[in-house]
Amino acid sequence: MDATQAASPHSWRSLPAAQQPVWPDERALATVLDDLATAPPLVFAGECDQLRSRLAAVARGEAFLLQGGDCAETFDAVSADQVRDKLKTLLQMAAVLTYATSLPVVKVGRIAGQYSKPRSGPTEQRDGVELPVYRGDAVNGLDFTPQSRTPDPERLRRMYHASAATLNIVRAFTTGGYADLRQVHTWNQDFVASSPIGERYERLADEIDRALAFLRACGAQPGEFGSTEFYSSHEALILDYEAALTRRDSRTGDWYDVSGHMVWIGERTRQLDGAHVEFASRVRNPVAVKLGPSVTADEALALIDRLDPDREPGRLSFITRMGAGRIRDVLPGLVEKVTASGARIAWICDPMHGNTFTAPSGHKTRRFDDVLDEVRGFFEVHRELGTHPGGLHVELTGEDVTECVGGGAEVRLDDLAHRYESACDPRLNRYQSLDLAFQAAELYQERTVARGAVRTAAGA
Repeated sequence: MDATQAASPHSWRSLPAAQQPVWPDERALATVLDDLATAPPLVFAGECDQLRSRLAAVARGEAFLLQGGDCAETFDAVSADQVRDKLKTLLQMAAVLTYATSLPVVKVGRIAGQYSKPRSGPTEQRDGVELPVYRGDAVNGLDFTPQSRTPDPERLRRMYHASAATLNIVRAFTTGGYADLRQVHTWNQDFVASSPIGERYERLADEIDRALAFLRACGAQPGEFGSTEFYSSHEALILDYEAALTRRDSRTGDWYDVSGHMVWIGERTRQLDGAHVEFASRVRNPVAVKLGPSVTADEALALIDRLDPDREPGRLSFITRMGAGRIRDVLPGLVEKVTASGARIAWICDPMHGNTFTAPSGHKTRRFDDVLDEVRGFFEVHRELGTHPGGLHVELTGEDVTECVGGGAEVRLDDLAHRYESACDPRLNRYQSLDLAFQAAELYQERTVARGAVRTAAGA
């Protein structure tokens, strides 16, 4: 009997839980949680197991992870068009990365559950008025009024139903022909043709086109071309919600958080003696932990002991969010010590959260060049250590928003107010996201060429 069978998934309740809402009506909260505890699962244990096996391939260097989506989902954005555009962008990015890396790309959305956010303080002040901070649509509203900002447990019920609707849309698109690789590549050709920096990527796009033409000429029409695996993930922040959606699998007796295929612990909630780590240690889902620049190698090793005591590839991923200025200094020591310990961790780069600043207009934003530089540093560190850069974790949207500055279709600081639509942090728009995918593809190809040169020199 393993640890997930031996202990209740509610053991976290005896430990300090950071970043939890203060619900004013405990009876209303209990009613909602009781209802959620009997609701159908949003995902199934077998799907979580399948993702864990895919992430095991990432940890072994046999696959690449692409994880992306909204900073914070909103109830108003649950529509077929908006989900489709987000999915379309991720599929386009994955097509480029698959070809460039010659590896399967595991596609995971920050989707169908990313309705809550950790915040730097419990309250916010405007013009002398102090109200609870916006913690995401799962908790309260964005409008700065007492009614909107009061945490409402009915929002947890809405979160469940919004997540279910989103997953239904995703499953329809990914299995109904929309995700056909040949169609996705046609979308990429459109990007190359219409992007101001399209010429830079024309060579890679032409190579993909020739490969697909070769397969067609050979009569090869693999079934995998017509559909794709796509998994959901979110930060397991509001533990009452996550615990209400935790079920015991009838096949194995293990506990699974059926709110999403993969859940992660944020930088603000990764305390070893805290409730979030305890909760994650009791569920069988693949889990991840965000690691900021203050993390030490000893802390990383202690997290492995708590969350992956059996050293099972695919169980635990580390999502590093160091910032462009720190990635090359902090990451090497972490990777070296974790690798030396024998743990098989999937290393994922989040180039967004360490590169946020406030523009003169007051908008939170990120420079595309900083995002790219952190990705470049991530690849450089792994190339130098001979380890596998496992993937990217990106806040993005499929819409033409103006939230991050720079990129090929340049967004300037003066443009931020034009279409700044994020409920919390700035996201890459479609063009910036594809730009990042092509540039990451080039970095991976450079890594492959460099490793080939080393092997040739050694053989000589």
